[in-house]
Amino acid sequence: MEDGEYNSSLPYDDDEYLDDLGPVLVLDDHPAPEARVTRILVVVIYSIVCFLGILGNGLVIVIATFKMKRTVNSVWFLNLAVADFLFNVFLPLHITYAALDYHWVFGTAMCKVSSFLLIHNMYTSVFLLTAISLDRCVSVLLPVWSQNHRSVRLAYTGCVVIWVLAFFLSSPSLVFRDTASLHGKTSCFNNFSLSAPGSSGRIGSSQHVLVTVTRFLCGFLVPVLIITACYLTIVCRLRRNRLAKTKKPFKIIVTIIVTFFCCWCPYHTLYLLELHHTVLPGPVFSLGLPLATALAIANSCMNPLLYVFMGQDFKKFKVTLFSRLVNALSEDTGHSSFPSHRSFTRMSSVNDKSSVNERETSML
Repeated sequence: MEDGEYNSSLPYDDDEYLDDLGPVLVLDDHPAPEARVTRILVVVIYSIVCFLGILGNGLVIVIATFKMKRTVNSVWFLNLAVADFLFNVFLPLHITYAALDYHWVFGTAMCKVSSFLLIHNMYTSVFLLTAISLDRCVSVLLPVWSQNHRSVRLAYTGCVVIWVLAFFLSSPSLVFRDTASLHGKTSCFNNFSLSAPGSSGRIGSSQHVLVTVTRFLCGFLVPVLIITACYLTIVCRLRRNRLAKTKKPFKIIVTIIVTFFCCWCPYHTLYLLELHHTVLPGPVFSLGLPLATALAIANSCMNPLLYVFMGQDFKKFKVTLFSRLVNALSEDTGHSSFPSHRSFTRMSSVNDKSSVNERETSML
């Protein structure tokens, strides 16, 4: 990072700076055709994600809050949906930003908040997935202890810790996010040097590295190692003792986790490479970063879709969407007396016999 830098990364061709949500500090009045296509694609992706994210996560929140008995499993999924929902509510700001050719019209405060919610969503999601993995691992390894100590109150306590930790790790966005006017456009970007255009100093370089490496370690590498270790342990124990009668609940949570890391891996990879941007051509970043960010953002709408498409009753079209979500949110794994979910396959609506629901839910 050179003296006088004014953004999270260097201008690769002296006319453009990059950022978390695309090329935001554009100094060239005539962007390349590829950039225009990328911007249009970003608007389309963001719009689809916003619609599906608000609808799907909103439905999950309603179901988990009002239509299901409160269990440890439903607490995890409820908090995951809330984190995704909050981010999707603010996504129209970024859609407008990209649609206006990266002209930010919402002020500096909203610039900070919107970026904060993106990173907070990342941390909250990955920490919740890690907590779910640890919870299931403990349930498999220590079933007796788990039955005696695994409680809704403990799950809520864990969620509070996760939200607070995610807040502090996301707080750099509230500090370094800034706006600036250039060529008649206002840009929302990362001003790691906390300085005005043209000022000098290298302090922004160390802050840039610190924030990027922290995001990679705490928001990606460490959680993926913990989650991988947990599920390798679970797989070995289940195969050895044949504890589970069905693989469907296991497949759902594994698919959610794999989807999360597939969505966020390109984002973290490109931002690590951007610290040494000379190793790759500039267009790799100017075109790749907006698309990688769009893929990361898409994860915020995918979990409800996975609940539906991987639910126990998806192939039975007589079962309502509402029932499929209930089934997926109710599925669990990890106990030696793992319950059969055949009763769920007989559900044609959420209003089926309450005794069936009660028996299945109590086993979670």
